[in-house]
Amino acid sequence: MKKAEVVFIPFPAPSHLVSTLEFAKLLINHDNRLRITILIMKFPHFTETDVYIKSLPISDSLNFINLPECSLPPNTNPRSAFGALFEAQKPHVRQAVSDLTTGEQHGPIAALVVDMFCTSMIDIAKEFSLPTLVFFTSGVASLGLNLYLHTLCERDNVAPTQLQQQAELAIPTFANLVPSTSLPGSVLSKEAESFFMNNVGGLKNADGIIVNSFEELESHAVHSFSSHPELSSLPIIYPIGPILAPEPKTKSIVEPDDIIKWLDDQPPSSVVFFCFGTRGSFDEDQVKEIAHAIENSGARFVWSLRKPQPKGAMAPPTDYSLSDLSLVLPEGFLDRTRGVGRVIGWAPQTQILAHPATGGFVSHCGWNSTLESIYFGVPIATWPLFAEQQTNAFQLVVELKAAVEIALDYRVEFNEGPNYLLTADKIESGIRSVLDNDEVRKNVKEISEKSKTTLLEGGSSYTYLGRLIDYIMNQV
Repeated sequence: MKKAEVVFIPFPAPSHLVSTLEFAKLLINHDNRLRITILIMKFPHFTETDVYIKSLPISDSLNFINLPECSLPPNTNPRSAFGALFEAQKPHVRQAVSDLTTGEQHGPIAALVVDMFCTSMIDIAKEFSLPTLVFFTSGVASLGLNLYLHTLCERDNVAPTQLQQQAELAIPTFANLVPSTSLPGSVLSKEAESFFMNNVGGLKNADGIIVNSFEELESHAVHSFSSHPELSSLPIIYPIGPILAPEPKTKSIVEPDDIIKWLDDQPPSSVVFFCFGTRGSFDEDQVKEIAHAIENSGARFVWSLRKPQPKGAMAPPTDYSLSDLSLVLPEGFLDRTRGVGRVIGWAPQTQILAHPATGGFVSHCGWNSTLESIYFGVPIATWPLFAEQQTNAFQLVVELKAAVEIALDYRVEFNEGPNYLLTADKIESGIRSVLDNDEVRKNVKEISEKSKTTLLEGGSSYTYLGRLIDYIMNQV
């Protein structure tokens, strides 16, 4: 029997692509009637995604089509670059879908699954009369916030940036009022206005939205989609997470095995892990503040310290050489902390979070990192950088009580520096709190247990996944 074909169009950044590929694997492992074809867009400066793709086994259920590369003008603002990339790729996507539609060796296409940033591709699905599902790689509360703010902008005829004139906003997917300083960068930036309106407007055109989260974590947000009049008329949501990323094979200035061996020698829940995602880095002044905070706290630590790119470059941070490290850190720091901590480059994040010695995580609050930290039961100290990370940080600290605050409103914009310098005493306070706050630790452990059962039979994500597959099969 020919399988029902589902075509995936992921966003080519690692933080999106990897969870999309893991979701694809989850689908075909759950139901052998499905075949998935993934259309891979190449994006300049996102070469690290190749590692993941090459590691995946191609089978009769999982297939990849590499779309032709499209060049972009240099020094383009990322949001403009994404829009230009998607427009340039539309003819290639259209051709690939057409070939799959007419090819006799495959079953019928049941649906397109597009990334949350690729909603302009819904136009192509409509050309072929195919239903479209969006894969939303952040949380349900964040999804609801974007959709609700878009509705406010359309209803009241205001620009997204005007929303920040209110100190706090009532958002249906949040139980507490949300400060305007915790809104995502796409709402606060004038350059991002058209991106926000077009992209979120695209979400409303989908037939359903798949969310990498789970009801036991975000029960208020999930329930608001069926109970709040502004949300209940929107596409149905399927929270099917947590989908966690496997570790890529990447070299660091310290090999992953060395770090794990060092952690093996540390007491349980005693080490604070500092890591800020694939694109997180700091200037020299901020690095020194972090170093002073670590040293003054006396805490054991593992610090993933990355070297920033020059302003305007879209490439991700790189690792420092050992000689460069001593130039950015306070003089003698590495010698004085040799017994209690390690400074590394790229970090094997899931391995470190899974280690019993890890007791706290100073994090940028990217959604993948948030899910990993919760899954492994490690409390977060929040330090958001960009995108929707400020919203996630607020949710973790205020809504879920699953994190302590270092900052909620720290923000870095493309081609600009941060909005302020976080001082050593503020960071030190967060380090101490993430290790000592018993209430937060207890909450995280409880959610952690639920995150491990939600995709098993009887769990909410298992149920939503079944409903999603039923929907897809009914389209054939």
